[in-house]
Amino acid sequence: MRYLLIVLSMLLVPLAPARAEVSVGVGIHVPGVSIGINLPAYPRLVRVPGYPVYYDPRVNFNFFFYDGLYWVFQDDNWYASSWYNGPWDLVDPYDVPLYVLRVPVRYYRQPPPYFRGWRADAPPRWGAHWGRDWEQRRSGWDHWNRRSAPRPAPLPTYQRNYSGDRYPGEPERQQTIRAERYRYQPREPVTQQHYQRQRDQNQNGPQDRDRGNPHQERGQDRR
Repeated sequence: MRYLLIVLSMLLVPLAPARAEVSVGVGIHVPGVSIGINLPAYPRLVRVPGYPVYYDPRVNFNFFFYDGLYWVFQDDNWYASSWYNGPWDLVDPYDVPLYVLRVPVRYYRQPPPYFRGWRADAPPRWGAHWGRDWEQRRSGWDHWNRRSAPRPAPLPTYQRNYSGDRYPGEPERQQTIRAERYRYQPREPVTQQHYQRQRDQNQNGPQDRDRGNPHQERGQDRR
């Protein structure tokens, strides 16, 4: 019996790393998920003063726009999408753009409990929350010249024409519309990767996308 248990443990050990690692390139993990966001129309985005980031003060979740992507902070995860209702990519905390991380606490419409007591006019204390390794790898994330912030990306206002039943849920259709209507060239690596992945999906077709994304419905998966 003891020998049988040893053999079984040896067989099971290699399975753990294979299940834990779900990624697509650098920064994006579990692409194309649903996180329950369903805005009835294009969001009313307002510039965060002094930042190249927009937010919607009328929604009840943490919703931002930066560098050509919408960003949502939900259940301690960051998600990104090129369309306001997704589908969403789960983004690794190590790869979330600096200016998204720098948005002051007061612009989070649904802050998590651990934000309590933090300065409203300062960014969340991500280093204290995500730990020493994150702090070391992203050293200096909360120090920058506020006079040299980049210009914000233009808002994709063409998406106002797509709400309700007209919303294009298929990534291929989304990419086609965006390529025709939105010429902005992103500067952030994670945004560039998102755009490139959607271009590849558009060329390969939906069958290839579904085959490469076995976790499409797992919006809460984390690395």
